[in-house]
Amino acid sequence: MRFTRKETNMKYNFDEIIERRGTHCVKWDESKVLSGSPAEDIIPLWVADMDFAVAPAIQEAVKKRAAHPIFGYTVVEDNYYEAIISWFQRRHQWTIVREHILYTTGVVPAVTCAIKALTMPGEKVVILSPDYNCFFSCIKNNGCEVSESVLLRVNHNGQERFEVDWEDFEQRCADEKATVFLLCNPHNPTGRVWTREELQRMADICHKHHLRILSDEIHGELTMPGHQLCPMGIVDKDAIILNSPSKSFNTAGLQIANIICQDAATRRRIDRAINIHEVCDVNPFGPVALMAAYNDSEDWIDELNEYLWGNYTTLCKFIAKHIPQWKVMPLEGTYLVWVDVSECCNDVAAYCEQLMQDARVWLNPGTMYGAESGRGFVRINIACPRSVLTEALQRIKNICGSHH
Repeated sequence: MRFTRKETNMKYNFDEIIERRGTHCVKWDESKVLSGSPAEDIIPLWVADMDFAVAPAIQEAVKKRAAHPIFGYTVVEDNYYEAIISWFQRRHQWTIVREHILYTTGVVPAVTCAIKALTMPGEKVVILSPDYNCFFSCIKNNGCEVSESVLLRVNHNGQERFEVDWEDFEQRCADEKATVFLLCNPHNPTGRVWTREELQRMADICHKHHLRILSDEIHGELTMPGHQLCPMGIVDKDAIILNSPSKSFNTAGLQIANIICQDAATRRRIDRAINIHEVCDVNPFGPVALMAAYNDSEDWIDELNEYLWGNYTTLCKFIAKHIPQWKVMPLEGTYLVWVDVSECCNDVAAYCEQLMQDARVWLNPGTMYGAESGRGFVRINIACPRSVLTEALQRIKNICGSHH
């Protein structure tokens, strides 16, 4: 990833506090519903949603479209596909063919449609656990079983990180009921950015045992220094890639995502599933936002990643000094930090509830991402102004300090 400016010379102001309470915002306004108490003072570091203003080009594109007073059914035209093709060629050296792209409303609906197209009820879908919580529901809602290959926590160059348990992974892929491998690349919640070598090994094992690969690459643009997304589509031409600008450009509410599938027969099946699930129509704002993101906001994403890395290093230093019983995992990609809090609790869900009530900070318990593999972990969303993150950490320190 390119880092050309020092943070002090940033063009965009990620330190700006933007009030989101009272805007029907899930991240900020749902806390009063779930906490059972007034939410005015809760700092939410949970759902994968950023507290930063979107890139100016996206704001202008949406305003321009909103200036037209009719919001009817939307045609997705050639310039939409050209923006996608140009972005992935430019950023990731991945050549996408226009005819291989299917659009839909979001990556989770895309995952559901792809699973429906590729599986029959009763079959198994292999995942790397802990894993994005919606993967579990997408698989089960299609009548399939989740086969969790639990990631190994290993020492890599003197630093702990998560790696694939290759023996277990292959064993699960060899199961005659397993037909699909659902990958999260980069990986939510552990923050891994899979290397090309790792992706190649996954693809080789899947080909050997006749599994199709679905790769959710929604966090693909969110990579930290020294790491870069390798799209699975480069490694395996049979893989089905699911992506969207929504996480990286903070446009999740605009509901747009893409499925890239090279095989025509599979693409027809997925397109049919998109229609069965009625997620074939997109709103007028999603396509214009995507084009503004991919065509005119490249410098914004580079600065965002730089700022997120600053937040991560701030968090690491603070925890090492003030909450040493917590162990922070390396962040290679995403803005979601995976933290081992097992020294502080036996029940991580109860621990997060305690932090909500006593510290007024909302974190996600790791058990959301795997009942066993997520035990003892919390996930922290650091995509907020640094002053907000620091205040949240200070509150946690005050509570943890009273118990240790």
